[in-house]
Amino acid sequence: MAIQTQLITAQEFEQMKFDDAHVELVRGEIIEMTPAGGNHGEIALAIGALIRTFVTQHQLGKTYAAETGFILSHNPDTVRAPDVGFIVAARARSYESFVDGTPDLAVEVVSPGDSHEEVQQKVLDYLNAGTKMIWIIQPRTRTITVHRSLKDVYTLTEDDALDGADVLPGFSVPVQDIFK
Repeated sequence: MAIQTQLITAQEFEQMKFDDAHVELVRGEIIEMTPAGGNHGEIALAIGALIRTFVTQHQLGKTYAAETGFILSHNPDTVRAPDVGFIVAARARSYESFVDGTPDLAVEVVSPGDSHEEVQQKVLDYLNAGTKMIWIIQPRTRTITVHRSLKDVYTLTEDDALDGADVLPGFSVPVQDIFK
């Protein structure tokens, strides 16, 4: 006999208390994430600071830090919290609760405990919701994989420069600077 799981909504999820746990809502189910390590935090802060500075200087929109929930889908609801999120000015507004919609850019720093399948599911969730660009930062290999669609995917090494293309026009940083 199968056990029916009670799915919850983004609104119900937002009202719950999790103390210091990092959780996301994936297709109506709460998924607990392992807290990030020091290296992860340094890299996430480095790329987040670079993006925020650039976005602020050029008035391109709003930048969001880790723990900001983005409602990517409804029925069942999915709420993801990228390490860095960016929304272009035309769509940006203030949110008291979760951002109801997708970031134009989502940045995920891969933790040692993240499986390939978990990372790929996040990429699929963002792409299916309409995210225009996803940067997957791999600290172990010191690479960044850029996803624009399922077919437009490429990986950068420390010898390359990461650019914002049409999502963050004019943004460019040497990949090696992100890992310093």
